[in-house]
Amino acid sequence: MAGARNKARTRAFQILFEADHRGVSPQEVLANWVRRAQQVPRDEGTPQVGEYTMELVEGYVQHAARIDELIASYAVGWTLDRMPMVDRTLLRLGAFELIWEDAVPDAVVLDEVVQLAKEFSGDEAPGFVNGLLARLQELKPSLRASRD
Repeated sequence: MAGARNKARTRAFQILFEADHRGVSPQEVLANWVRRAQQVPRDEGTPQVGEYTMELVEGYVQHAARIDELIASYAVGWTLDRMPMVDRTLLRLGAFELIWEDAVPDAVVLDEVVQLAKEFSGDEAPGFVNGLLARLQELKPSLRASRD
């Protein structure tokens, strides 16, 4: 199950990144990925879009404004616009999963999002992503009390 969630998280990251890069809604990109996956046989390398990927993308979309507000508030010295797109996307995904998704332990979310930062971003990204998400994790009880 952990491997499946890891793949789902990676796909959700890719979908959210593509949406941000293209300036379109994550739902539009998600729909395109689902359509492509249905048109191409599974063994031809087209990424499948599972239920958890859809939950992550749709959950992020539902809370996007609040997530961006939290990231902007706690990313000391960084605005969302100045952040590298990869890092911003990872923080959005990680913040959603930490605060609104209870199916995965926080430590697993932090570890796996940091691993994605190591894989897809620069040398400074893992520390930055870990630090900001760890701060949100510390504040989780109060953030959950006020979550939308």
